[in-house]
Parts: sequence; structure tokens; C-alpha cells
Amino acid sequence: MMNLKFAQQGDTLKVLCLGAHSDDIEIGCGGTVLQLIKGHKHAAFDWVVLSADEKRRKEAEASAAAFLAGAGHRNVVVKTFRDGFFPYTGGEIKEYFEELKRAVDPDLIFTHGRQDLHQDHRLVSELTWNTFRDHLILEYEIAKYDGDLGAPNVFAHLDEAACGTKIRNILEHFKTQAGNPWFTEEAFRALMRLRGIESNAAGYAEAFYSRKLILS
Repeated sequence: MMNLKFAQQGDTLKVLCLGAHSDDIEIGCGGTVLQLIKGHKHAAFDWVVLSADEKRRKEAEASAAAFLAGAGHRNVVVKTFRDGFFPYTGGEIKEYFEELKRAVDPDLIFTHGRQDLHQDHRLVSELTWNTFRDHLILEYEIAKYDGDLGAPNVFAHLDEAACGTKIRNILEHFKTQAGNPWFTEEAFRALMRLRGIESNAAGYAEAFYSRKLILS
């Protein structure tokens, strides 16, 4: 297994995080975000949540502030596209992605996986690839009832601090999800531990899918 690292250099690392719903980014790549900020003090983040009502908007904004507290720059956007109906309002969401393309030029993009069985997640992944065709894109995973976890090919090792902070932030900020049986520390930690085992980490890892990666 080979390790690839983002260069520690003066230029700002620009990251775009895309999530269909208000807790997706945190669950899918929150620990990796914390690790990137730790290693790149000037990292700039555009954090885009595409669907949230008023309660979930407030949760999303508070959570993003917590995860991005150490970032050099942050821009958090929360949209109001209808939850569960993305494939049926895809034209409007596509138009927003075109606006986003003109506004940002990231070095790294985190988005949903193309094999995700949630229709909203899957559309976001498709539009990410349609829109950002010359960027490094990593697709994150979210465990769910549908049973769509696969065999990822990119891993980000997390230390205990990042793992613990990720879980605490999620549980603290998304109170509207507290009644769901999957929304537990045990569930979040279990998947990160499993991915840690698969990638020979000492402890935990988050996992991603990379379709295309250019070495230069």
C-alpha cells in the first residue's frame, strides 16, 4: 500500500465539500477535514449543503463552524432543495452546480459515492463529475439501511483526536437526528475502525473512492 500526501507548501490548499443533506459531509469525511486542517493551516474550504429546512440549516451552520474552526478560510453555503426529490428537481440543482463551477476552483473535492443507493446522494455525485471534470474528486461513504457499502480504494488514517472530535461534533450539533437508530457513537466509530483495519492503520480511517488519479 502506497502513501500519497498533499505537499506542505505556501500555496493554500483549496477544498470543496459537497453534501446532499446537513450531516452528510461530517459523517462522510469529517475526520479527514480535521486532519487536513491540522496539516495545512492556510487551507480554504467551500462547504456546500444542498438540502436543509430551518432547523437543519442552523445545525449545518453550527457544525460546519466547529469542523472548520482552524481553517485559513471558510465559506459555508446551505441551500433549500427538497430532501428526497433531487432526481426530480435535477435541472435546478444542475444550474446551481454551474454557478458553483464559476465561483470555485478547488484542489480537492469531497462528494457522495456514485454507488450510493440514496437518490439524492447519487445525483450529487453525478453532478460533481459532470461539473468538475478536471479535478481530484474523492467520493465518501455513508452507512445506511440500504446496505450499499463497498470496497473503497483510498483511505485517510485518523488519529484518536480526529476520530473523537468528529463523533462529538456530529452528536452535539445534529440533535434532530438523535432518535435514529444509526445515529450513535458506536455506529460511527465502528465503520472508521473497520476501514482502519482494511488500510493497516493503527486505529481509525475514513474511506473514499477515486475514479481517476493523475501522478505528476
